[in-house]
Amino acid sequence: MIEKLEALEKRYLELQQQLGDPEVLSKPALFREVAKEEADLSEVVAKYREYLKILKNIEGDEKVVQDNEDQELTEMAEQELAELRPQKQEMEEKLRWLLIPKDPQDSRNAIVEIRAGTGGDEAGLFAGELYRMYQYFAEKQGWKLEIISSNPQGIGGFREVVFSLSGKDVYGKMKFEGGVHRVQRVPVTEASGRIHTSAASVAVLPEAEEIDIEIDPNDLRIDVFRSSGPGGQSVNTTDSAVRVTHIPTGLVVSCQDEKSQHKNKAKALKVLRARLYDKALEEEQAKLTAKRRSMVSTGDRSAKIRTYNYPQNRVTDHRIGLTLYQLDHVLQGAIEPFIEQLQIADRSELLEAMN
Repeated sequence: MIEKLEALEKRYLELQQQLGDPEVLSKPALFREVAKEEADLSEVVAKYREYLKILKNIEGDEKVVQDNEDQELTEMAEQELAELRPQKQEMEEKLRWLLIPKDPQDSRNAIVEIRAGTGGDEAGLFAGELYRMYQYFAEKQGWKLEIISSNPQGIGGFREVVFSLSGKDVYGKMKFEGGVHRVQRVPVTEASGRIHTSAASVAVLPEAEEIDIEIDPNDLRIDVFRSSGPGGQSVNTTDSAVRVTHIPTGLVVSCQDEKSQHKNKAKALKVLRARLYDKALEEEQAKLTAKRRSMVSTGDRSAKIRTYNYPQNRVTDHRIGLTLYQLDHVLQGAIEPFIEQLQIADRSELLEAMN
């Protein structure tokens, strides 16, 4: 571990020098890359330096105790050692944690797709509630949310809604939300008071840049049509809606929220690029499943991950067995406890795989 930490500190010092190099400063893209790597290493280097101070103090106190020349100094050294040794163990645990390789996708923005599942209108209403939950969460995180496409239900719900989230470490937090979300409650339309179960699926894709996924225009079929609102009525007199089909994979993306055909096409291509990138990541991850099969952030996207039970004001995440009796707060965007525990579980799996 010490060798790894020494190498990281050496790299950190090199990066700090590069940040003052006129050649690096003259290239904005390179400067951003160097600054990001330097910032990513800053925490582990700071902890490593704290750890070295603890080791130095332990070494000094042990020498005083060993020499035993002054009774008062020896007692003080023994008291310090009683405090420093647990600190050393705690710091070693933190450093092992920080040495776990970060997922390079975590710092990316994300595209989120919510689709109503089984349950008819009730599922659409629940999809709308999930969208608003993520909207509140994004506001708390200081992220920017932009709707890419939507198929509203007309009663506050969505058959489907696709949106992008931009900000700091968006994908690193939102990736744990992918899967099937289930709701249990008495629908407003249910006269007998019976509890119904319905569901909505959430897909979270890391946003891809053009340099990540190059799309050949010859591989695309682009159709234009008139936008339609709830119930199928036309809401536009021009062919502004766009449907993009990626012929090699059969992926289809439609976008009609903007009045401009050009803007709808740009948004559709953004989603297509993210789906193609996610598909490539999935294929890469499939090769690693023998080494690590995570129940937290990867695996079967059709799996039920969370249940929202209204009668009991309860939310349960089935992957980590965490239950909170705070459904009202969760729907207001308070999903941090779930995300934090999922991140811990994910990193614990990685740590175990490294040992």
